Amino acid sequence: MARVHSSTRLAETLSWYCSLFLVVMLVMSCCESFSSENESMVIHVQTYDNGARPCDEIYVVREGETLHTISEKCGDPYIVEENPHIHDPDDVFPGLVIKITPFKKM
Repeated sequence: MARVHSSTRLAETLSWYCSLFLVVMLVMSCCESFSSENESMVIHVQTYDNGARPCDEIYVVREGETLHTISEKCGDPYIVEENPHIHDPDDVFPGLVIKITPFKKM
C-alpha cells in the first residue's frame, strides 16, 4: 500500500468539512426561504363595523376604484400615509396591493 502524505490527508479532511459546511448552508437556506414564504402568506382577517362594509387588512384594488372610494368603503382615511409605495394618489391601478387599517372611533 502506498503511504499517503499528511498534506494530502489534510486536504481531503478539509475538503470533507467544506462539503459538509456547504450542504448545511444549502439546507439552512432552503428552510429559511420556506419559512419566509410561510410568513409572507397573510391571513385575511375581516373587520366588521356597525355602518361600514368589511375589508381585508390586505386589499387589492379593483377596476374603477380610487383611493377615495376604497377609503369610504373600508373606513380608512389614512391609506396614503400607511402605504409608502403609493407615490401619487391619482396613480392607482387594478391589482395594486394596499394595507387597510380601519379607523375606529373611540
